[in-house]
Amino acid sequence: MNNHMRLEFDAISQNELFARNVVALFALPLEPSLSELSDIKTAVSEAVTNCIVHAYGGRGGVIELKCSIEDKFLHIKILDRGKGIADVEEAVKPFYTTLADEERSGMGFTIMQTFMSDFKVESALGRGTCISMRKAIGSVDKENA
Repeated sequence: MNNHMRLEFDAISQNELFARNVVALFALPLEPSLSELSDIKTAVSEAVTNCIVHAYGGRGGVIELKCSIEDKFLHIKILDRGKGIADVEEAVKPFYTTLADEERSGMGFTIMQTFMSDFKVESALGRGTCISMRKAIGSVDKENA
């Protein structure tokens, strides 16, 4: 089974819950376990929160969410048109944060990377960031995913 969807929404905190539930509902035809569903929802929450807090600085903007299902894989892309990331390699390191004064843990990218089968960040200063994630669902050989 193959399917896809695309959605745009405001970069406000109320929409973090909306985004994670939309993706979870979209993934249901794959019959994910509760653990897999939790992983997906957590990764989406972290990505959307990064857009709201870091890309737009809480001042609003637009987040684009794209999902597709190909065989037993869920593909997710979360894009913003915010300030971008100067050094992606540094930003994806555990505990790295640009907002230490706000008690941010710097674990968002690490959580996404841990909970998903594949994870990639592309960013351009002043143009935004795209987080691409893939989750192997069910009996898919996770080592070859």
